[in-house]
Amino acid sequence: MGILGPVGALLARIYRRASGGGRSRVFSGVRGLSSITYPELKVCIIGSGPAGFYTAQHLLKYHELAVVDIYEKLPVPFGLVRFGVAPDHPEVKNVINAFTQTAHHDRCSFYGNVTVGKDVSIEELKQAYHALILTYGAEANRTLGIPGENLLGVYSARTFVGWYNGLPENRNLDPELSSETAVILGHGNVALDVARILLSPIDLLKKTDIAAHALEAIAASKVKRVLLVGRRGPLQVAFTIKELREMINLPDTHPLLHPSDFEGLKQIVKDLPRPRKRLSELMIKAALEKSPAKEAERQAAASKEWGLQFLRSPLEVIPSNDGKRVAGIRLSVNKLEGLGESAKSVQTEDIEDLECGLVLSSIGYKSHPIDPSVPFDEQQGIIPNNLGRVLHAPGLYCSGWVKRGPTGVIVTTMHDGFETAESVLEDVRLGLLDVSASKGGYKAVEVLLKQRGIRPVSFSGWEKINGVEVANGEEAGKPREKLLDVQEMIEVANQ
Repeated sequence: MGILGPVGALLARIYRRASGGGRSRVFSGVRGLSSITYPELKVCIIGSGPAGFYTAQHLLKYHELAVVDIYEKLPVPFGLVRFGVAPDHPEVKNVINAFTQTAHHDRCSFYGNVTVGKDVSIEELKQAYHALILTYGAEANRTLGIPGENLLGVYSARTFVGWYNGLPENRNLDPELSSETAVILGHGNVALDVARILLSPIDLLKKTDIAAHALEAIAASKVKRVLLVGRRGPLQVAFTIKELREMINLPDTHPLLHPSDFEGLKQIVKDLPRPRKRLSELMIKAALEKSPAKEAERQAAASKEWGLQFLRSPLEVIPSNDGKRVAGIRLSVNKLEGLGESAKSVQTEDIEDLECGLVLSSIGYKSHPIDPSVPFDEQQGIIPNNLGRVLHAPGLYCSGWVKRGPTGVIVTTMHDGFETAESVLEDVRLGLLDVSASKGGYKAVEVLLKQRGIRPVSFSGWEKINGVEVANGEEAGKPREKLLDVQEMIEVANQ
């Protein structure tokens, strides 16, 4: 999946090496430390995605008396690894094996089905722990802010990804798939993931852990053409070469890449950094270096097609005659000012309309404030911080997308988590984080949750859910069939 980037098997190996062996290791941006004995440190981590687990792993390794409790609003852990990674990218999900090792650590506990800010407040957690680390990610969507955005057939890519990945809150989305043309706004990895899932042969999807309702809907889908629209040019796309190569090689599809978009770029790309150079060369090759005979043969054999449209920005979603659903999208034609990745798009007076019945907005994720007591920068969509230390809030820390914004790949998140954990440990060493008083930790929180009728799901409870999902998947010839109902998850966990 584009959100998480490099192959998970490699990451799992990196993670395991980081977890043990040797007295001191050095990671980019984080000083290597020998394991040191400190006073007992009780830490609460809010969010169980990669940022949470990487931060926990580093704390457990380098503080021999650290006790880490991970809280998660869903009964199941792993965040975007479970609900964001594309179902046809199982190798990326291998990091779950390493996160499970951390969860099994005798000083680490998982408490699912606990919504911080609702079931228990930040202030109550501050009373129970020496440090709170916010790693709850970016759960909101960036909106287009254009007329027609709320018409039937317009969805955020985040919601659509949650739908096909079995995120409980999105299971009833029922997207409009009855038209031949879909438009995806955005040129990032998530946009390509969504396009690939829409166009993939159903026999390939049947072998993945895609949610059953999504598999059924995509099997009946009328979508045959997907156009990915970006506001800048080919040299500014945000997707990576792996995702592009998958699209180019997708069975039963034909790429629509206009040669005019790539003319004159061969000389320019020679001087680009290697990742951008290789990506651009692949696009140029697909657009300009096609054998006419082979191209005609592939086009005739393909039943579906996809294309990249550059220098276009959405102005308005065009409604159908009854005013209720999508009939098309109006785009401004842009020009570029500046060079390279920093070039900016500027709208011209030219406009064009695309006919379509489905619009998916993939223009980015956005974090939200968790509690009025926690500082939050609404403009940037992050918690203001210095190396993970929340500004003007002693004892509060943050990691992952809520710390730096929804950018980077899983390796970025790993180093980010290590950096935040290192800030916590440094504050303990320097006396900036007071650990002199004993804290109640989960025992204190448990009393509050019982009073409020909240039943947390432990990691062993998650493993019961996991067992049921894998067994259900085996019956369907899939790796797993995810449970979609939160109440059912809780019932299985408490059996």
